[in-house]
Formats: sequence, C-alpha cells, structure tokens
Amino acid sequence: AGSWLLFWSLISLAHRAHGCPDKCLCYTASKTADCKNRGFTEIPARLPPEIQILQLQNNRIWRISQNAFTATPLLKILDLSNNSLSSVAPGAFQKLRYLQVLNLTRNLIHYIENKTFSFLPHLKELDLSSNSIVRLPETFGNGTGNITLLSVKHNKLQKMERILLESLPNLKVVLFKDNPWQCNCNIFGLKLWLESFLYRGGISDGIICSAPGIRKGKDLLKVPYELFGACALRTAQVHLGSGQQHGSEPRGSPRHGQHGSGPGDSGRAGCEPKARPRPVSLRHAIATVVITGVVCGIVCLMMLAAAVYGCAYAAITAKYHREHLGPPQHGAPGDKEPLGRSL
Repeated sequence: AGSWLLFWSLISLAHRAHGCPDKCLCYTASKTADCKNRGFTEIPARLPPEIQILQLQNNRIWRISQNAFTATPLLKILDLSNNSLSSVAPGAFQKLRYLQVLNLTRNLIHYIENKTFSFLPHLKELDLSSNSIVRLPETFGNGTGNITLLSVKHNKLQKMERILLESLPNLKVVLFKDNPWQCNCNIFGLKLWLESFLYRGGISDGIICSAPGIRKGKDLLKVPYELFGACALRTAQVHLGSGQQHGSEPRGSPRHGQHGSGPGDSGRAGCEPKARPRPVSLRHAIATVVITGVVCGIVCLMMLAAAVYGCAYAAITAKYHREHLGPPQHGAPGDKEPLGRSL
C-alpha cells in the first residue's frame, strides 16, 4: 500500500509544475494553473512563471493588488468570474502584455475607471457581464484597440459613451442585453454608432429602452431621430450651466455612481428635466392653434355679416328705385305731355 501511495504521489507531482501554490493544480503540458473553487480571497502567490492559463473562478477574491501578476507575465487567459471584486484598480493587469482573454463576469463591480486595462495590446475578449456597473469610462486604456469582443450584459448601465466604442476599431461583437438604458438625448451618439457598426457587419444583441415610459421596451434603433434633436441642442447648455455645480463633487464611489451623478452623468441629469417640458410645448402649440382658430372664426363671421348686410342693403336700394324712381326713368317719349300737364 505504501508503494502504491508513493507511486501516485510521483504521478501527481509529474503533472504539477515547480512552485505551484498548495491549493492549486498546475499542469506543465497545457501551461495551466487550476485554482478554481479553492476559497482564495486574493490572487495566490508563487504561481509558476511559465503558465499561460490561470483559472481563478468561483473564489472569494475581493481585490487585485498592483503586483498580483508580476510573476506570471506570459498569461494569455485569465478567468476571474464569480468572485467578489467590487472595483478594479487601474494598472492591475498592466504586467500581462500577452493577455488575450479576460473574464470578469459575475462579480460586484460598480464602475470601471479610465485606463483600467492599459497596456494590454493583445487583449481580444473582455467580458464584464453580470456585474453592477453603472458607469463606463471614455477609454479602457492605451493599447486596447485590438479588442474584438466586448460584453456588458446584465449590468446597470443607463448610457455608454460613443467615444469609448470608437476607441475600439476592431470590435466585431458587442453585447448590451439587460441594462436599464435611458433612451434620451445622451444615448443619441450610441444610436448613431450602433447603426454604423451593424452596417459594417458587426454583431450585437441590440439596445432595448427602459425609460422614458413612452419608449420602454422599444428597440433603440427604431426610435425616430426627431425625438432626440431638440434635447441634443440643450445638452451643451446644460453642461455649461452645470460645470461649476458638479465640479466639486467627488469622483463616483459605487454608491455615488448608482444614483447617476458620477462623472459623465451630469448631462443625463440635466437633460431629463429638459425633455420633460415637451408636453408643455405641446400644450402651448395646441393653445395657439385654438386661439388662431377662434380669431379666424370671428373674422369669418364678421366678413359673412358684412356680406349679408351688403346684400340686404343692395336689395333694399334696388327695391326703392323700382318703386319710386321706376316710371320717370323707363317711361316712353309720349308720356312727356301728360307729365307737363300734371305739373
């Protein structure tokens, strides 16, 4: 029995690389470190430097330190799904220059900062689905232009900056499903980008509006442009007017971001009140039409009365002429003598 135990121990050691953490299984042939379902609360130390696949899903990892991946520079696939990450520090992945797939699904991430994924020139797939993200930055970072797949499904996004998507020229697939998209003036740029993206052959699951109420459940691509035009002109004024008002507010914490008042959300907050006066403008238009109709009706009645009066006056005048002035005007020449005698 002791010899068999020694034999299996040698076999297991043959499959494990040198320096593998105690709770992980490391395989030299596939260059994989299997650390899933091990109860880790942070990135394990002493990982083999030659591994290219790191599986950390189904743990309780809540933070990633700046030097977490310094010892594993050759990673190509990193799976951090189903953990407890609430934020990702900018530069946390900057040592992974060969990283191609980054899976951050099913975490507790509330927001992504600018340049979070900087210096990942080979990154192709970025999956941020099933988090609580309320805000995305204007850029994921320098050297992220090779991303071909981006998923932000099942989050709390109300809008998305067009400039972010334009900074990813190689996108082929974008997934937007199950977000509370606000189909107001702030999403107009996203609508234009999505139309162009689909025209170029891109693949997307579409954007379904959650608000305002009249557009709830509608496909953003089917909302007419006319519903965005007036609001888009007011957005610039709102930004100018609210620049000082929001300038002193701290950059969004998760709680701050959930209320939609983080950076980039002031336009939405200012735009919505501008969109509400539309019914008032409609009432003003209706009132103007009604008043114009009443005035026109009165003018028509006055013209009709004048016409009737003119006709009546003309009829009375004609009758008067027939009764009193008819004989002298239409008499024959022979009637002059009786008239003289009468006089």
